[in-house]
Amino acid sequence: MSVAETGAARRVFITGADGFLGRSLVAAMLHSGQFEAIVAADVRTVPPERRLPGVTYLEQDVRDAALGALLGTHAIDTVVHLASIVTPGKQSNREFEYSVDVLGTRNVLDACVAQGVQHLVVSSSGAAYGYHADNPAWLVERDALRGNEAFAYAHHKRLVEEMLAQYRSHAPQLLQTVFRIGTILGEAVDNQITALFEKPRLLAIRGSDSPFVFIWDTDVTGAMLHALQRRHAGCFNLAGDGALPLQAIAKRLGKPLLTLPAWLLKSALAVGQALGVSRYGPEQLDFLRYRPVLLNTALKTELGYVPGKTSSQALDAFIAARAAQGRPVTGTRAAA
Repeated sequence: MSVAETGAARRVFITGADGFLGRSLVAAMLHSGQFEAIVAADVRTVPPERRLPGVTYLEQDVRDAALGALLGTHAIDTVVHLASIVTPGKQSNREFEYSVDVLGTRNVLDACVAQGVQHLVVSSSGAAYGYHADNPAWLVERDALRGNEAFAYAHHKRLVEEMLAQYRSHAPQLLQTVFRIGTILGEAVDNQITALFEKPRLLAIRGSDSPFVFIWDTDVTGAMLHALQRRHAGCFNLAGDGALPLQAIAKRLGKPLLTLPAWLLKSALAVGQALGVSRYGPEQLDFLRYRPVLLNTALKTELGYVPGKTSSQALDAFIAARAAQGRPVTGTRAAA
């Protein structure tokens, strides 16, 4: 369900603004020339070499009670909430991640409502649907959000989305645009999935196709900019057209596919975690074999944003970019 509203955002506050997506979005907004004020906030001080002229930079924790006063001081009408912990550091823990992802989002929501903010754009994730054997072949926005408790990121995204739904009910004056984002690829993207593609061989689980949906990084910022310009509320899967099974990805990368039975991989992950040689445990099995596959029909037909690259084109562009940078991800058997 989505709702179209008139009037574009004018004064925008961005959390997590010095993260990868934040920097890209700030640059895109500035380039558009359509915003009266851009306030970029991050928990860390943004170094001078990364600051863009015309942008107000603030050091601000999303958990800080002073957030509401800041929104008022800058007369903010729109907030883009990107702050979350995607890849925890080695010293991180579940309690800290919950405080940022979930409690931080609650603080942002309360600040928005208290200060009369009109529109909130949130970066959620396809992980909010969870990694389950009975997931539909293609997930749509009305499907249940079942982010697994075993995965902090997926579980927290689910809890955040449940909270967002509660606020849509008791604070409907705050319009929400929620993007459930697929696996992001880009010229400068390094994440958990790209790390898998860099290995000499890809790991597969017997009986699982493990299909991936990709979204090019500029399509993520493009969709967010589109939402800011049109102030269109709703929840949207943000992914390119189509999906690629792991076997097709391995062929595209020119790398062998090591296919193991689930029981063997689960045992290996348990041993590796117990010995301290791996940060991932046996729960990682479901992350690999039950990928949430996002259908982007609502993104195109309701929000009116069509990604520039399909999943297949995004993978090809990623491979080409890495080759141009002198750090190829392809093996010796890359398909012509």
